[in-house]
Amino acid sequence: MLKVGLTGGMGSGKSVVSTFFKDWGAYIFDADTIAKNILNTNKIAQNEIIAEFGTDVIDINGNINKKKLGRVAFLNDNNQLKLNTIIHPYVFEEIDLCFQSVLQKGAHKIFVVDAALIYESGADAHMDYVLVVTSHLKLRTERVMNRGGISREDFLKRIDLQWSEKDKVEMADYVIHNNSTKEELKKEVKNIYKLLV
Repeated sequence: MLKVGLTGGMGSGKSVVSTFFKDWGAYIFDADTIAKNILNTNKIAQNEIIAEFGTDVIDINGNINKKKLGRVAFLNDNNQLKLNTIIHPYVFEEIDLCFQSVLQKGAHKIFVVDAALIYESGADAHMDYVLVVTSHLKLRTERVMNRGGISREDFLKRIDLQWSEKDKVEMADYVIHNNSTKEELKKEVKNIYKLLV
């Protein structure tokens, strides 16, 4: 079973590509959702975060408030690195456990790790291939603004803290361009899927 990393910046269309892969029979490991679950349920990780960032990131019930944590974490490179250093080892552990479980069942040819920070976390070193979804900044901004939940300023700040698309594209095994219709995107992704299986 191939282990494939799928990454792309906010608004690039990574989630759409992930859905295509799932529809065609790939197993999808949603690393960003797993990271959120760790924040919600893993007491050791929670305590490490509070020790690092202080009680400003918790709500009145003593739980991690993701919006508050996001504001602090995306303040600068240093804070983001601190948060990632705490969370990523737990995510890697979950990837390994899940991969072994899926491998034993033998029902999938491709195990896709869908993660925004494949390169930033070093996860690319553990993948057979890495696919990068890229899109013009104007289109990405429009998609993110249409979704809501984050200001334009915060969106641009988060982009600045991640590796540039240019760097990711240069390192990628396959690049998926999402600057046209969903149908065109599907065609492009299908061609790559066929090459992988």
